[in-house]
Amino acid sequence: MSASLLEIVDLGDGEIVLQRADDDSAPLVTIQFSDESRMYLMENGLEVAKAMIQAGIQAAANIMEQNEAEADAEAYAEPEAPRVLH
Repeated sequence: MSASLLEIVDLGDGEIVLQRADDDSAPLVTIQFSDESRMYLMENGLEVAKAMIQAGIQAAANIMEQNEAEADAEAYAEPEAPRVLH
């Protein structure tokens, strides 16, 4: 993903999107709350969506770090000795 400025926008119909601030491309993330959820959340839907997006970004970063660590471990691992079957 390019290093562009991102914004979270409440579209007012129960849908909240994460989008690039500098263009009109499709949203990167869309969160849509049902009518029942909006009643439960009251005026806190945007805050919940922010927390959901932050948790998703953190989870993606953790997965990338884990994959990089595993790739590094494989690169430096001793090759297994060939197995001989008699």
